[in-house]
Amino acid sequence: MGEPMRYHELFFDSRIREQWVLADPIDERGEELDPWQFFSGHPIDLVGTPRISLAAPGRALDFSFTTLSIPLVHGRIVPIFESLGLQQQVQLIPSEVVGLTEPYFIVNVLRVIPCIDDARCERVEYWRPEDGAPDRVGDYRLVRGLRIDPYQVGDADIFRPRGWSSVLLVSDRLKQALEDHQVGGIRFTEV
Repeated sequence: MGEPMRYHELFFDSRIREQWVLADPIDERGEELDPWQFFSGHPIDLVGTPRISLAAPGRALDFSFTTLSIPLVHGRIVPIFESLGLQQQVQLIPSEVVGLTEPYFIVNVLRVIPCIDDARCERVEYWRPEDGAPDRVGDYRLVRGLRIDPYQVGDADIFRPRGWSSVLLVSDRLKQALEDHQVGGIRFTEV
C-alpha cells in the first residue's frame, strides 16, 4: 500500500476582520429549514430557493459557514468543484443571500465516512448513560485534536467524519485547488 493521501479540516478563518456572519437558511415562506439535513450525507430535495440572511453584517467571503456550520460558497467557487469532478461528492444548492445579487450555493457534502482514529486524537469522549441523553449513548461527545485513518477514506476529496459531522474534511488535492484560486474565508489544519 502506498503513501496515504493527506487530509485537512476546512474551517472559517476567524483572523479576517469584519467578516459577515450568516444566519441559517430559511425557505421562501420564511420558515427555518432543518439544519441537520445538511449533515446527513444525502442529497436534499428542497422546494424553492433557500434564503440566508446576515446574522451580523460584514465583509462577504468566498467560502463561509452559517451559524450552525452549513458551508456556503460564492458562485466563482463552483467551477473548482466541477473541474475536480466532485459532482458525486457535493450537491451545490443555489441559494439567495438576502441583499445580494451575486450567486451563492449551499455545499451539501454527500459523503460521511467512518474514519476517526480515536487512538491518535488528542482527546475523545463518548456520551454515557449517566449523561442524560439515552439516544446519544455511544456517540462522540467530544473530539479534540482530530486525527483520521486516511486508509478508510477511499477516493473522497470532501467529506464529513461519521459521528462528528459538524467537521468538514478535504483532500490535499482540493485544499491545493482552493489555495491556488485564492479562495478567501477559510483555513486548514491537517488531520
